[in-house]
Amino acid sequence: MTALGLLYPGHAAEDDYQRIEQLLASDIRMDVVHTDLGEDALGVDALRETGAPQRLAAGVERLRMSGAEAVVWASTSGSFVHGWEGAQDQVRALALAAGLPASSTALGFVHAARELGARRVAVGATYPDDVSALFAEFLRAGGVEAVSVHGAGTSSAARAGAWGEAELFALARAADREDAEAVLLPDAALHTAAHLPALEKEVGKPVLTANQVTVWEGLRLADRRVNAPAMGALFTREPLVQA
Repeated sequence: MTALGLLYPGHAAEDDYQRIEQLLASDIRMDVVHTDLGEDALGVDALRETGAPQRLAAGVERLRMSGAEAVVWASTSGSFVHGWEGAQDQVRALALAAGLPASSTALGFVHAARELGARRVAVGATYPDDVSALFAEFLRAGGVEAVSVHGAGTSSAARAGAWGEAELFALARAADREDAEAVLLPDAALHTAAHLPALEKEVGKPVLTANQVTVWEGLRLADRRVNAPAMGALFTREPLVQA
């Protein structure tokens, strides 16, 4: 049994993790602990507060008895708005508090893109343009170039969580560019777990989504690989040797 501890802000698309457990059809357990979202707004100041140390520390306290082997801060924007160095500091503090290997969804996107060999990506974000631009900067700091950035301007996680298949596919299509090697959909409030193979078929390339990447990052930390075609290209490719 591999147990992952996931700190998820508020309530939006956390049921994706139950679906992912079923899709993996393996001895993997995900313990989701909800942290205090604070103000549900996709502005920079509100997002920085979402990932404040005291909020994450409170979540870690509730994870201590879960038996988790690794912990992931399951928020993309609650990490990348702190910048590359700030996100690294955030997970170092999380690892120290939990006594476990730790990461975040934002850092997971960089690691996952590298795993796929995708150095040029398209970003389809629900966020306002200024927040979307911060994600592109974050990727660039990690060695991944965003060749296109499409921000949908959604105002809250609750609104993004209410999106259905039509809005999700429209976001991927709007973001995609021919020279992109993968499409990234970074909002953890989006329900994507049921649509990964169909999304990849739609755009003809790998698609990375927040909740998918969160689980993959946790498994990476736990040194566990799972072959699961229903979870998209990220879960079917052999790891690349990095230069």
